[in-house]
Amino acid sequence: MSRQRVVIAGLGDVGVLTAIRLARHFDVVGISVKPALVSGQELGVRIARPHDWARDYWIPFDRFRRLDAVRTIQATLTGVDLAARCIFGRRVDGTTITEHYDALVISTGVSNGFWRQPTLQSAQDIGADLYTAHQRLRAAESVAVVGGGGAAVSSAVNVATTWPHKRIDLYFPGERPLIAYHSRVWERIGGRLAELGVGLHPGHRAEVSDGFTGDEITGGPVHWSTGQPESAAAAVLWAIGRVRPNTHWLPQQLLDERGFVCVTPELCVPGQRGLFAVGDVAATDPLRSSARNRGDALVANNIRAQFAGRRLHTYRAPDRRWGSLLGIQTDGLEVFLPTGHAFRLPPWSVHRVVMPWIVRWGMYHGIRENDPLR
Repeated sequence: MSRQRVVIAGLGDVGVLTAIRLARHFDVVGISVKPALVSGQELGVRIARPHDWARDYWIPFDRFRRLDAVRTIQATLTGVDLAARCIFGRRVDGTTITEHYDALVISTGVSNGFWRQPTLQSAQDIGADLYTAHQRLRAAESVAVVGGGGAAVSSAVNVATTWPHKRIDLYFPGERPLIAYHSRVWERIGGRLAELGVGLHPGHRAEVSDGFTGDEITGGPVHWSTGQPESAAAAVLWAIGRVRPNTHWLPQQLLDERGFVCVTPELCVPGQRGLFAVGDVAATDPLRSSARNRGDALVANNIRAQFAGRRLHTYRAPDRRWGSLLGIQTDGLEVFLPTGHAFRLPPWSVHRVVMPWIVRWGMYHGIRENDPLR
């Protein structure tokens, strides 16, 4: 008797973890535009220290031991037939795919800046993109970071730490950045930015067109809709939070007014048995926090429960964002709690315990050693 088939649409951070959790129980197929996990996390480390970032956040699928049983397909999704329970896509060479499913998990994420794009890429393409952004910032005498979220703040800290002699400025629209975090987080990181000599400019909202998404590092002046004089920098990094859900291939009936996938508290798509959504693409709460709070575990458990006729569990979103914000630094890894308090893991524990044992074995159940940049 053949096993039930689960198709994971999107193998980013949460999609990979979901596939790993389901691989022992079902016939799992994962569809991704990349040949690897290319994480959307830690933008600051990515642009400032790309080799360090690649070591932890760019991982070919064949390195994951638990994905050995998962059939991965590199393709762009083009549609879904809900009645026939089929999903469609197109490979790099233009040939089409059709995959039948008993359950479908939508985890296609969002597009955001140059670092999160749903484009078909080879390993060579990924590496070229990684170093293009790094070299652009490395060559610039001055850098303006525009945005008030975690990506903008992390970028400002990491760029200033890597190139302490550059002029770095952070422009954000409110009185303080990181409004999704407890105020204590900004108090701590704002002090660090000041120590690094980063210029802090509250109340600056960039003047951009409706279609502008900040998908590349630009040059030239930045104009402000809030009335300040224009600001000049050799390189402008846009982290303005204009995320677009990667849901162009889905019927409108499944989406909310912003294009995110509607879900119940159980991460099910309403009225569609066997259809689930998780991660940044799922309209769970204003922060779409199932991407960062074990949403993969919940959706995997609920798929097993639905097939077995058991009660499904509900997702409870946190009130604030928490966790690592700046990535691994030379002095270790700082982790923020929902209360805004922080604790620091020393470098030896990060490299000898956290990454090899807690992340690579605990979360991913084993990753074979390799280096995508070699």
